[in-house]
Amino acid sequence: MTANVNVPDALRLSRLVRDTLKGHELLLEKNVAQVLGEKGMRIEDMKVDVLVTIGGDGTILRALMKNDAPIFGINAGDLGFLTEVQEDMVEDGLECILNHEYTLEERTKLRTDFKGERMQDATNEVVVHTAHIAKLRHFRVFVDDELALEVRADGIIISTPTGSTCYAMSVGAPILDPRLKALVIAPMAPFKFGGRPTVVPAHSDIRIEVMRPKPCVIVFDGQEEVGMEGHEELRFTTSEKTARFVSLGRTFYTKMREKLTGGPCWV
Repeated sequence: MTANVNVPDALRLSRLVRDTLKGHELLLEKNVAQVLGEKGMRIEDMKVDVLVTIGGDGTILRALMKNDAPIFGINAGDLGFLTEVQEDMVEDGLECILNHEYTLEERTKLRTDFKGERMQDATNEVVVHTAHIAKLRHFRVFVDDELALEVRADGIIISTPTGSTCYAMSVGAPILDPRLKALVIAPMAPFKFGGRPTVVPAHSDIRIEVMRPKPCVIVFDGQEEVGMEGHEELRFTTSEKTARFVSLGRTFYTKMREKLTGGPCWV
């Protein structure tokens, strides 16, 4: 189990999970264990059937960077689009897991190669943006070695279908059903109106060049960042690994109605 201990309700929910799973083997990440007064370990070292996360989407994305186990997300934050249950369903959800009454949803992950070195995979998106506020960068984006987009913008988002409901959506990109095998290329605040988001096949080889090289920052799932001088090679492809989520039957469209469109509309 891992949790964002900075979220007010996370510790209370952590205790609820611990008590519900009493009598079963439960491994705790160090930061949670310390607060609960128990022994813990690094999330990277956990060998578990299911990794319980308590917090919001950031907690899940961080966990997926460090561990390949299926995720059972408990929402202790605000939106929590990637989480599976709210507080009132924690005990029932854990019971379903113990009884193997769940399915696993597999989601595309994004691979990044920077300066010839493989970086950490991303579940939502990788963002390449200017290192200086209000300073545009001139980007060229190639798809399978063909120039697909040339634009001056604050940055470029390369998103998976899972990430299409996150940062990419906020800059006008379409929402993709997570079952699709595709990636989204979305300019951030493009100077020209023609710089529109583009959907490409998941097997595409995407390459970004920064013209008149100037410093940029590469951000992985909003969790980690790497500096870029602007002249380095930067490529994106679909990872051979996938993100796996425990599902108790709530579909993508159910979550979208509940969390993104404000629930049902009554006439």
